Amino acid sequence: MGIRNKIYFASDFHLGSYPTSHSLDRERRIVAWLDHIKTDAKELYLVGDIFDFWFEYASVVPKGYIRFLGKLAELADLGVKITLFKGNHDMWMFGYLKQELGAEVVSNEKVLQVDGKRFYIHHGDGLGPGDAKYKFLKKIFRSRFCQWLFARLHPNLGIGIATRWSKHSRIANNNEEKFLGEENEWLIVYSKEILQGEHYDYFIFGHRHLPYERTIGNQSTIVNLGEWINYNTYAVWDGVQLTLETWSSGK
Repeated sequence: MGIRNKIYFASDFHLGSYPTSHSLDRERRIVAWLDHIKTDAKELYLVGDIFDFWFEYASVVPKGYIRFLGKLAELADLGVKITLFKGNHDMWMFGYLKQELGAEVVSNEKVLQVDGKRFYIHHGDGLGPGDAKYKFLKKIFRSRFCQWLFARLHPNLGIGIATRWSKHSRIANNNEEKFLGEENEWLIVYSKEILQGEHYDYFIFGHRHLPYERTIGNQSTIVNLGEWINYNTYAVWDGVQLTLETWSSGK
């Protein structure tokens, strides 16, 4: 094993999304990437929507993902620190992955200070201007009462409803994403507002699905991690700089 000195960031795997055959191919691709980084990774940040749906009942979790979860367990056993963010598709993560992997589960943002740099990390949903409807629904879905109600459903029914809903998502329909310009990209607008109050060297988000890297303010960079349906993109911090990279199986 080499020196473990890199921090990796990825998001929006949407494992389990429709059609399931595509999800299985994607899972194998992600596992190959994880196997590649295990030699030099000291930390791994999975920044939300790792699963297209996730709900932890008291004694039941969604079936599947055994290759992915097994590889995460291998990384954890090697000493890689794993941090999982709740996304808008998998916001109902509770204690299972913490118990099995020793992973930290983050509900909102996390501020990371490393190598003299400050990172602001968030899945990206519900931030910035607009989208009042989703922001309202997010509060409902994240409420303990709503989670308690859903837990009353039999897993066959609850997960079945979520699976049918998944067929209508933007991932299932593979809608094309386009950069809207800095003034219309809500995560850029949000990051600029944050910079008015305090400095961050890097902002890292998922959710938007379009990978991009841009300089904002005087000395800050925003990185959107993209997704693994079309782009296979991730970011890596090597102690000096953060780069947005693309995984290919030929590496």
